[in-house]
Amino acid sequence: MKTRKQLVIILCMILAQSVHAQTEDTSIRETLTKYINGSTGGQPKLLEEAFHKDLNLYYVKDDKVRIWSGKAYISDTKEGQPTGEQGKILSIDYTNDAAVAKVEIWDPKGGTPYIDYFMLLKTEGKWTIIHKMFTKKVKGK
Repeated sequence: MKTRKQLVIILCMILAQSVHAQTEDTSIRETLTKYINGSTGGQPKLLEEAFHKDLNLYYVKDDKVRIWSGKAYISDTKEGQPTGEQGKILSIDYTNDAAVAKVEIWDPKGGTPYIDYFMLLKTEGKWTIIHKMFTKKVKGK
């Protein structure tokens, strides 16, 4: 009888951890979806919700690191003017209040897709993108 109770307690603990993990994954996905929809759908307000106010975007051009301010990125996103691009979340990894994620953005009409790498932190119960790096996806790599 004691073993049965222990088994029930262990199963309940596993279930609780699983529910917590699904909740965190869903919350991170919601933040990343705000980024995707804001970026591709011409919705700068969604970007403001997803991004930390001091976020910068980092990329390499002419073999040098370039920095694009998040504020400039948001202001370049014109309200109601979708880009025609689409996006999908490729991966999420998190521990406690820190996460990393990978997103692909592409134009269905062609062109080279972009791969975005994000760092997120959870504060006050909300996941926020604090850092973004991006690169073009090269075929065969």
